[in-house]
Amino acid sequence: MEQIEILTRGGIYLAKLNPAKDVEIGKVRPVIILNSQVILNSTPPIIFICPLSSHSQLEFSNLHYELNPRDSLKVKSYALIEHCRSISLNRIVYPRIGQVTEFELDSILHKLQRLVGL
Repeated sequence: MEQIEILTRGGIYLAKLNPAKDVEIGKVRPVIILNSQVILNSTPPIIFICPLSSHSQLEFSNLHYELNPRDSLKVKSYALIEHCRSISLNRIVYPRIGQVTEFELDSILHKLQRLVGL
């Protein structure tokens, strides 16, 4: 599908994450776009995302960030920091279904920094 809009930093979009390997998270699910807006404005072929799930596993709860429903995101969701990754722009399903706040995005990025030891 041809891109019909510029992605938004902190935007929540559906993404086709299959095929998944081993313990990778898969299927069509909401993701948060983490790239800077400057990069997104240049329509990069690969973007960095954080997948969302309606479930959080206890052993990863210190890495997960809880998001309340909003816009077209209908259920409480968890940003799964340990599953952040790059994906092809072609995996994104338009239009945007929600947007995280600056505080939420900063909190997610802080947890990502903790994960990689920064």
